[in-house]
Amino acid sequence: MITIKNLSFAYKKQPLLFNDLSLHEGAGQIIGLLGKNGAGKTTLLQLLAGLLSPQKGEITVNGHSSIGRSPALLEQICFVPEEFIMPSVKMHRYVDGHASFYPRFDRALFLDLIKQFELDENKVLSKMSHGQKKKFRIAFALATKCQLIVLDEPTNGLDIPSKVTFRQMVAGALEDDQTVIISTHQVKDVETLIDKLLLIDEGRVIFNETILNLSEKFDFKIVSHLPENLLYNELNPMGYKVITPANGTTSEVDIELLFNAINEGVKLN
Repeated sequence: MITIKNLSFAYKKQPLLFNDLSLHEGAGQIIGLLGKNGAGKTTLLQLLAGLLSPQKGEITVNGHSSIGRSPALLEQICFVPEEFIMPSVKMHRYVDGHASFYPRFDRALFLDLIKQFELDENKVLSKMSHGQKKKFRIAFALATKCQLIVLDEPTNGLDIPSKVTFRQMVAGALEDDQTVIISTHQVKDVETLIDKLLLIDEGRVIFNETILNLSEKFDFKIVSHLPENLLYNELNPMGYKVITPANGTTSEVDIELLFNAINEGVKLN
């Protein structure tokens, strides 16, 4: 599905952001892409979508190179950036003009999604609030049924009910051959949604693990006293949030706690 081989990239007059990065991810996943500010998350997404070109290396999506942004590539990728400008056209006019670029576009699904988001397809896009624009872009992206859907900070600008709706949409609208990459700092918004966690730092992949494996390997819990087999802890109003080795049962993964532990140098691979 996604293959990155020996990728090197730097912005003009800047040191290398990625140096010899390699990665392979198959289809049928919802991947959470995390990292500190400046780690290269948005840059990596733009490289995948062909909006940037690497100095060295190769990026392919379903065998199509991201370099050159060929029609064969673009009909398989839908990228929703964090910031965007919408044209002064009604929503349904935008869909009429853009849906044909995506062979698998599902208009019935789109209408259902904007209904869930309580959007009016007769509204002019440029006159909508930022949150409404974001909801439209998410609904359109999911309706394309692209093999790769890339969402950069998708829950920024959404209210709490809309975040719940977003999670339900993504979980319910995908087919087995689709992959979604979600880059976010709002970890709690996607914690119950993602299948796999990918962390990057200083241009490297420092952690790549499925949520299922993490739930089987570690316990994430709140305790009043620190246990002897402690791997990581943070003070909490109710005591301590801790990570310990699993005791034979699966545990709901606290991604924010896990992210902090890895950034503190705790080895959890």
